[in-house]
Amino acid sequence: MSSDGGDDTLDRDDEVEVEHLWESPEVRWSVLAGALLAVGFAAGRFDVSAGVVTAVYVMATLAGLRFFAIEAMRELWRERAVGIELLMTVGTVAAAGLGEWGEAATLAFLYSISEALEEFTEDRTRNAIRALMDLAPKHVTRVRDGVEEEVAVADLAVGDEFLVRPGESIGTDGTIIDGRSALNEAAVTGESVPIEKQIGDQVFAGTLNTTGAVVLSATATADDNTLARIVHLVSEAQEQKGRGQQFMSRFARVYSPAVLFVGVLVAVAGGAATSDWSEWVARAATVIVAAAPCALVISIPVSYVAAIGNASRKGILIKGGMHLEELAQLDTLAMDKTGTITQGQPRVVEVVPADGHTDSSVLLAAAVVEQRSEHPLAKAVMARAAELGLSTPATDTFEALVGAGAQASSDGRPYLVGSPDLIDARCLALDELRGPIEDLERAGRTAIVAALDDEVVGVVGIADVVRPHARDAISELRANGISHVVMLTGDNARTAEAIAAEVGIDDVRAHLKPEDKSRLIAELASQGHVGMIGDGVNDAPALAAASVGIAMGTAGSDVALETADVALMADDLSKLTEAVRIGRRTRRIVAQNIALSLVILAVLVPGALLGVFALPVAVLAHELTELAVIINALRLARR
Repeated sequence: MSSDGGDDTLDRDDEVEVEHLWESPEVRWSVLAGALLAVGFAAGRFDVSAGVVTAVYVMATLAGLRFFAIEAMRELWRERAVGIELLMTVGTVAAAGLGEWGEAATLAFLYSISEALEEFTEDRTRNAIRALMDLAPKHVTRVRDGVEEEVAVADLAVGDEFLVRPGESIGTDGTIIDGRSALNEAAVTGESVPIEKQIGDQVFAGTLNTTGAVVLSATATADDNTLARIVHLVSEAQEQKGRGQQFMSRFARVYSPAVLFVGVLVAVAGGAATSDWSEWVARAATVIVAAAPCALVISIPVSYVAAIGNASRKGILIKGGMHLEELAQLDTLAMDKTGTITQGQPRVVEVVPADGHTDSSVLLAAAVVEQRSEHPLAKAVMARAAELGLSTPATDTFEALVGAGAQASSDGRPYLVGSPDLIDARCLALDELRGPIEDLERAGRTAIVAALDDEVVGVVGIADVVRPHARDAISELRANGISHVVMLTGDNARTAEAIAAEVGIDDVRAHLKPEDKSRLIAELASQGHVGMIGDGVNDAPALAAASVGIAMGTAGSDVALETADVALMADDLSKLTEAVRIGRRTRRIVAQNIALSLVILAVLVPGALLGVFALPVAVLAHELTELAVIINALRLARR
């Protein structure tokens, strides 16, 4: 454990990847040190010669020092830094110099085994994430000109077609071009219930094909698919420090040299005052060991690594310790409506034609404009027009009116689709339809008005379905300390309020453009810790303005994965409540670890200075505290 807050495990050579405890060279050397320590202790009880006992203790000490003493010297030489390894090395050498080889061997063994176990547990937590890559098969069945051949996944190029049979895993991201099946996407989204997929649907590397054979067209290489990006992002996140961890690193860089200085001062001052140099050197070594802040320094990083790793296995990507801290402190949550609270798949539920027009003519006028738009409401109009078999004329021109609607022309005739406010702004007559519009909005529908040749032809009522369990999720968020939940939407106020009432939100901000959302988030963030959840693309400015930006349903989305602070891989609001719970629980466990570490230091250091505790007692208490902190932190790794 170095003075920089525990990152020494990240800097050491990683040539050997271990799966089992006994495969770790650090653990093997520590066990050897412990075995020799036990032999020396037993030999001393059976009247074996003092020289033999001392020789055994010397070997035990050297075996225990094998790794951390070298690390201490490397850190001192390369970085001119006094780390915790150096404090423990000095304590061990001081005990040996006094002829207390048994105490030296005990210190070397206990510190080395606790460090080896800490490194192993952190590596296992990281390797559990890297092991996700093993979920994707190493070979796939590529199909070319009707001929099947087995090739390495690494040899697949974008556009290659490959066959996946029932029971096989998906080698890389792709789009289904033939067949249908149910896929288990737990590795990516955290959802264990298989999802039905058919032609045109996207699938992800590492997911399991369960029922039918499908042919896919690869949309990413093995090095750049969704699974590979998840592993990369989580590995990076586990290395990024939060504010608390950064403070602990700075503290340890100052504290460790101070401990060494105090130890030397105790030895020199005490020895000079009493002439009993052996007593005071031993007491100084005890002070150095007792004051070493191992447990305090690792209390945050080991907790963060475990929490981020566990979250990722549940389909929640937390992009670093700072964002984990923010999740723990959230008191306000802003939620985009479309695609977040609702499913983002609106459908036409009602058409109200103006006098002289029919449902079909209204939909046709709207479809002329919406066929060039990517807005979810436009897709609803086009889907309904297709259901009715309407033949939509091609457009000559098209212009999106941000936050208001769109306009187009066909055969020289102007078409307009937009909100009632847009129609009023264009001074088009809307009087006969205001009643139906108000009825639609009161029912939670979005009303869009279609006009042709500067004359209103009718209103289309569109509804978006609220996500299952959205109300339960919002209730759980409040129970987890989110006191203020606000809905942000570009939709009209009546529709927004109807949706908000359905899910239990009492603060609604409607008629918002993207810049309005960003401004409101900045205002909320100036008053506390505010989270913003949206789709990660359209809401990017608002996500960036929040204390923590959360993108939902981001599996396969490059933009959301790269830009969000927290990415929820599935379209499931329960993932949000789980993310908040993980943040809150991490904060509690970190607080417990810090409190325990400070209490032990407060007891050990004065006791060592006063000579109440001998070196073996300080060593044992010190290492048991470190192990307790590690075990407590690893509770965060449990599913």
